[in-house]
Amino acid sequence: MTTVPDYELVDDLEVSSRGQLKAMAHPLRSVILDLLLERAATVAELATAANRPKSTMAHHVNVLTAAGLVRVVRTRRVRAVDERWFGRTARLFRVGLVEPADRASIGISPLSEAAIEARPAHAADELRSTLRHARIPAERAHEFWGRVLELAQDFATLPRAGTTVYGFVAGIYATEQPVLPDADAQQASRESGPPSTP
Repeated sequence: MTTVPDYELVDDLEVSSRGQLKAMAHPLRSVILDLLLERAATVAELATAANRPKSTMAHHVNVLTAAGLVRVVRTRRVRAVDERWFGRTARLFRVGLVEPADRASIGISPLSEAAIEARPAHAADELRSTLRHARIPAERAHEFWGRVLELAQDFATLPRAGTTVYGFVAGIYATEQPVLPDADAQQASRESGPPSTP
């Protein structure tokens, strides 16, 4: 089985600088990062895959390279010109602590991006999605998120085949959903009865 991608890279990298986050947030640069998770590619190959001009693609690859998210993984000399293949610097980019002042400038969230991307699948009744809520301690949410990241990593490294690219999105976030009172406290309240009046 072919290793995905076809070059060496670390499993994960924490990103938190404004430059890195803005670089990742751009829709075309997100596409580039996804394509490079499949295999290393030249700017010309990326431009062909994304149906964009080579100059546009070169600009976005340079932004990702400057942000430390992409690097040259191979070169080949062709008629006195170095042809360069680019790859990601990590399989998974983990967003670290972000300064509050930078949060507004990061851009679209992965969940928002997925909602836009999934509209055609929703219209064709081919969208598979779910939303669940659970009242759990923060440490359990953190533990569960680790399992989700493992699943996302498995999804991203599946052998490539077919002609359709599928998306996988996940998120864990605090909500303002109502909370039922603790059942034991409710039972104790019922057992003690109404307060007596003097």
